[in-house]
Amino acid sequence: MNQTTPAIKVQNLTKSYMENNVLKGVSFTIQKGSIFALLGSNGAGKTTAVKILATLIQPDGGIVEIYGYDVVKQGKQVRRHISLTGQYAAVDEILTGRENLLIIGELRHLSNKKEQAAQLLESFRLTEAADKQVSKYSGGMRRRLDIAMSMMGKSPVVFLDEPTTGLDPQNRLAMWDIIKSMATAGITVFLTTQYLDEAECLADHIAILHEGVIIADGTSDQLKEKLPQGMMQLHFENEMDLKRAMELLSEYTVRNGEDKFAIDVQTDGGAKQFAEVLNRLNHENVAILKFAPKQPTLEDAFLTLIGEKNEEDTSHGT
Repeated sequence: MNQTTPAIKVQNLTKSYMENNVLKGVSFTIQKGSIFALLGSNGAGKTTAVKILATLIQPDGGIVEIYGYDVVKQGKQVRRHISLTGQYAAVDEILTGRENLLIIGELRHLSNKKEQAAQLLESFRLTEAADKQVSKYSGGMRRRLDIAMSMMGKSPVVFLDEPTTGLDPQNRLAMWDIIKSMATAGITVFLTTQYLDEAECLADHIAILHEGVIIADGTSDQLKEKLPQGMMQLHFENEMDLKRAMELLSEYTVRNGEDKFAIDVQTDGGAKQFAEVLNRLNHENVAILKFAPKQPTLEDAFLTLIGEKNEEDTSHGT
């Protein structure tokens, strides 16, 4: 196989259920050994896309290839190259962690299943619990075991559909380390997530899926560059000042800030508009505890791009 062949290639992918057009011509390419994040709100079509790529459902149109194999015409070859971990841990609670891994090894006809199981138990910090029933595992342990099971056989492409949903912050960070180590080992990771900080931390390339269409893609920095520069963060002493400020700045794009009594205000980046915002609040005796320019985040980019798309759709419909 050509070394330049991408891990995943999707061109003009479409899928409908009755009159509901879920995917409306989705295209993207994922390079081998990279982490790709597909972002989108609930109902955007993320899980449908994953199911098609994993050969669980068939597309209505378009071309989808995994390591050069067509998911429709060459499903058997595709399944030899992929593993899928869904949103909910698919582990057998009656069995031990080790037994869960060994069963997967049996199904994949692995000659060294015991050795692989032992390695994965160590890598996923499950060695001490290896011979305990999974029913006694915590949620984080079950999730780690679920992903370890997907890696039995060392598939070159792993699909992780919202892998950290429901995990506490400590287990989320532990899962991030595992995902990074998978890419370091040369595995291509296809990640769907609702956590924008997760995508920003992990992904080499990000695509935003909105109402069945990719509305933007690129690195985290490239997506943030699409935003107008000039976000400023204002902090207030109480809720009354906060609400008054939002009323006075209603002509600007204003979002809740990171702190309880803080807001982010989008300006054009110029000194004149920056000063105008501060002067308007001072003139109305709204006390500002502190203010500072704010570097745009991936969340800012996501919300702005989704908002712009919604405005565009509304204008076309009138």
